Amino acid sequence: MSIYSIKDLEKLSGIKSHTIRIWEQRYHLIEPNRTDTNIRLYSDDDLVKLMNISLLNRNGYKISKIAGLNDDQIKEILFQLNSELPSVTTQSVNLNKALLDADELLFNQVFETSVEQIGFEMTIEELLFPFLVNIGTLWQVGTINPAQEHFISNLIRQKISVAIDQERKRTTETLPRILFYLPEGEFHEIGMLYYSYLARKANFEVIYLGSSVPFRDIIKMDEIRPFKILFTSFVTSMVQGTIAERIKIKRKAFPDKFFLVSGLQIKQEQPKLPKNFFKISSSGDFKKAIATFLKREKHKKTSPIV
Repeated sequence: MSIYSIKDLEKLSGIKSHTIRIWEQRYHLIEPNRTDTNIRLYSDDDLVKLMNISLLNRNGYKISKIAGLNDDQIKEILFQLNSELPSVTTQSVNLNKALLDADELLFNQVFETSVEQIGFEMTIEELLFPFLVNIGTLWQVGTINPAQEHFISNLIRQKISVAIDQERKRTTETLPRILFYLPEGEFHEIGMLYYSYLARKANFEVIYLGSSVPFRDIIKMDEIRPFKILFTSFVTSMVQGTIAERIKIKRKAFPDKFFLVSGLQIKQEQPKLPKNFFKISSSGDFKKAIATFLKREKHKKTSPIV
């Protein structure tokens, strides 16, 4: 059984610590244990109960009414809510439950319901990507362990991989070749995997090399199977100025390539990008960038030879 602080409960449930304290004092919804120094400590059961209360509250139930319900009544109402089209907030709470309990069945139920409601791409972008950011925060503060993070990350990776396989079957003609890779020491590839799905859906030919690839191998791959677009991402923290230097090396090696760069470090460092480099912060950025590339290619073909 895990032990949680009130800050942990806030991160997992989305309910402010101040509100949790009020609910405890006024309605006795949760009664945590306390240390000798009067610090609140919560159990797994406390966390699940609070998440259930949060879910009911966000779906229109007043706290005063919830306080009068027993556990069986709460579960019965939740079952009814989950049989309807749940909101993204409801789905997020259920994803947290799936994470904490390593519950693949619950994860699949949330995912399939969301895809049915808002589609695959919006499910990835509006539900799962924010959820992954939250997981990173929880892992850093020690609320969850690496095994739980790997469990959920691999389930998400599986869903995107299935979608990629489906796009392979649909593709009849292909646009220019685009290579996806992460530099050495980079292993957070779920975002890149999703962008490779978008590229396949747009009928680009994709070369996907995965994580921690030496740049010399990228140069070698261009000799084996030339590509026109290069996608990479920088997530892991590095010394200030390192990204700018890496970009300079890439541009020197491939002066005529079209580069797409993403990741937390690009967002934080904000390096000055050459004209053939595009910062990708969202699927919208990605779609605009590849549309720009196609326009340039079309212009090259139609421009008169002098």
